[in-house]
Amino acid sequence: MVVVLVISVMLFFGLIICCEEDLELPLFDIGTVSAATNNFSFANKIGEGGFGPVYKGMLSSGKEIAVKRLSQNSGQGLKELMNEVILISKLQHRNLVRLLGCCIEGEERMLIYEYLPNRSLDSFIFDKTRSIVFGWHKRFEIIVGIGRGLLYLHRDSRLRIIHRDLKASNILLDNEMNPKISDFGMARTFGGDQTVAKTKMVVGTYGYMSPEYAVDGLFSVKSDVFSFGVLVLELVSGKKNRGFYHPDHDLNLLGHAWKLWNEGKALELMDALMEDQYSVSEALRCINVGLLCVQQRPEDRPTMSSVIMMLDRESVVLPQPKQPGFYTERSLNETDLKAIRELGTIKSSVASPADPIANYLSTILYDSVRRRFRMGNNDTTR
Repeated sequence: MVVVLVISVMLFFGLIICCEEDLELPLFDIGTVSAATNNFSFANKIGEGGFGPVYKGMLSSGKEIAVKRLSQNSGQGLKELMNEVILISKLQHRNLVRLLGCCIEGEERMLIYEYLPNRSLDSFIFDKTRSIVFGWHKRFEIIVGIGRGLLYLHRDSRLRIIHRDLKASNILLDNEMNPKISDFGMARTFGGDQTVAKTKMVVGTYGYMSPEYAVDGLFSVKSDVFSFGVLVLELVSGKKNRGFYHPDHDLNLLGHAWKLWNEGKALELMDALMEDQYSVSEALRCINVGLLCVQQRPEDRPTMSSVIMMLDRESVVLPQPKQPGFYTERSLNETDLKAIRELGTIKSSVASPADPIANYLSTILYDSVRRRFRMGNNDTTR
């Protein structure tokens, strides 16, 4: 308990020093933030994360802001908050969310961001009503925008940054639907000639995590590339990778896309809501790029600089993709089904954080059983 308290105090004062001196990040007083969010009213709440709630606010100047408020007594959340301050405060790119300042007063620890009115990407592409107005031209612009933001992190920023949690809900959209990468709490930096690192604590989101990271804890720019590839295929299809359902097989979205590609039917992956209103050459290029990014072996995946070149130049000849990570069909025999008949048992094993490998495999098993007991429910975006 004493050790945890000392670490928390050190992190707290370290955050103040970062904001006031090293990073020259503006400090907001609690009164200003409270007034802007109507005293953190429920009506102003726009989201919730592992760190705590997020509120919409308006400063006296009329400027809209988003306030990420750290839950009290959250040691891990404080580490993530400080990590985000250090990494993003000096990053400037049109496809990264902008950090405006922080508020550290008493037990309150908050980060103040630009407010992005269209919320996150997942609220559009996985919503059958809202995605109708989400045409191909805008989807392609978003794919390229995310790619440019990721390239900046990997190559062009002051630090080489690995995001580690790139997913649709961490892509925010401004009033013109331009994408901005957000949530750098899990991000890590590489220095010098470092190209790969290993961690015992695997963080991120299943469905977007690369095989080498989910299983062995190895992360690099290529693990971010894998996540980007998943995003590309989700944007093209309008379907989530995790929980994807098809009546003819037990493949996930990546496996389904690769199957269609090998059968010469890649355009069947396209979101039906677009009603064929898309550029065939751009669509095929995006599917090809997405599959190249999610290949099993990290060394086979392209860098983000290559990805941007492939998306920007139609004259570039793209290589044929190899087998994606986590592609193999998932099936259960009668013995397996009898052993895990009750989904509650599987759910409890999935919830255990002790072993990330077992956790991941249990999650796959749980999803597979959920599909088999769907009882005719064809919802592919649960």
